Amino acid sequence: MTDLLFRDDAYLSTVEAKVVGLREDGGILLDRTVFYATSGGQPGDTGHFEREDGSLVAIAGTITGETKDAVVHLPAEGAPALQVGEAVVLHIDWKRRYRLMRMHTACHILSVVLPHPITGASVGEEESRVDFDLTDASPDKAEVTAKMMAIVSANHPVFTRWITDEELDANPGLVKSANVRPPRGSGRIRLVSIGEDGAVDTQPCGGTHVSETQEVGEIHIGKIEKKGRENRRFRIRFGEMPGRASS
Repeated sequence: MTDLLFRDDAYLSTVEAKVVGLREDGGILLDRTVFYATSGGQPGDTGHFEREDGSLVAIAGTITGETKDAVVHLPAEGAPALQVGEAVVLHIDWKRRYRLMRMHTACHILSVVLPHPITGASVGEEESRVDFDLTDASPDKAEVTAKMMAIVSANHPVFTRWITDEELDANPGLVKSANVRPPRGSGRIRLVSIGEDGAVDTQPCGGTHVSETQEVGEIHIGKIEKKGRENRRFRIRFGEMPGRASS
């Protein structure tokens, strides 16, 4: 089990850690980490480890092990081998992580604007997608964009908190995904909330997000696709909607 520091502080980009295990495939296990592992549609972090002699071990990806609490750091091909017990300083690729934090928060905002069951999602550095169980004619891109940007501009706080499995059972409406249920077993569920006391949105999520909606920046719906009779895919992109001049 790894101490997942990003759960409580998504802005922590570097920390000292100790190697506690090495897998046959080269994966590195640490006592604690700031590297987010691929999960919930958000890709794992990349970056590097700094050794005591100053040499670097490039990390090409991060995945989960046997459980969500076991994080495996995948070294890049040709990276020097580490030893169990070795101390290293972790450095995530912060520029990439921050874009993913902004995008993941944007996905939550879209789920507020479109309060329909989510059938799939994928967070990317340049574009993200969220699929909805939506049978009606697709909403207008400009209208959805305007509603999203209203939430962004209001600069609502974004924060996390924990509830018990029993509290989630008593509030099933918190779960927006139609196909995936929050992982159980630890006795508690992590929630991500937007707005004072979560008034704008609250839902289970293990990913990383910005602390205020304004940090998301300018975003727009780039495309709406029909994926089956009851599925609509919305693509979120950074920047202004093409064809719209700045005011």
